[in-house]
Amino acid sequence: MRGMAVKELPVLRERGVCCGLPDVDDEWAEQTSALMKALADPTRLTMIASLWKAKAPICICDFTAGLDLSQPTISHHMSKLKEAGLVESEKRGIWVYYRLAGDLDAATRQLLNKLIA
Repeated sequence: MRGMAVKELPVLRERGVCCGLPDVDDEWAEQTSALMKALADPTRLTMIASLWKAKAPICICDFTAGLDLSQPTISHHMSKLKEAGLVESEKRGIWVYYRLAGDLDAATRQLLNKLIA
C-alpha cells in the first residue's frame, strides 16, 4: 500500500469553481478495500489475531473448538482470508493447518501489528 499525496485546497472558495481532489492511487484503494473487507468481521479478525500471536500454524479443529463454530463456517471465513492474501494453509493428514501468509507486505504487517498488538 502506498501513501496518499496531499494537496492543500484553497481556503476561500469561488462560487461555481470546483477544485480537484488530492491524488489517490487507485490500486492502493482497491487493495486496501479488499483487506479491510476481509478483516471487517469479528470471527475473521479473531482468527487473524490468533494466527498473528501463534508460534506455529493452527489446525482448523482448534478454530472450531475455540470459536465454537462448525467446520464449514470456519472454512468459509478462512476462504475469505485466503482470498485477501492474509493466510496460507497446509494439509497434514486429514487436518488443515493455517498460518499468516509469508509474503504479507510491510504495510499490511504494520496494520496488523497496530490492530492486534
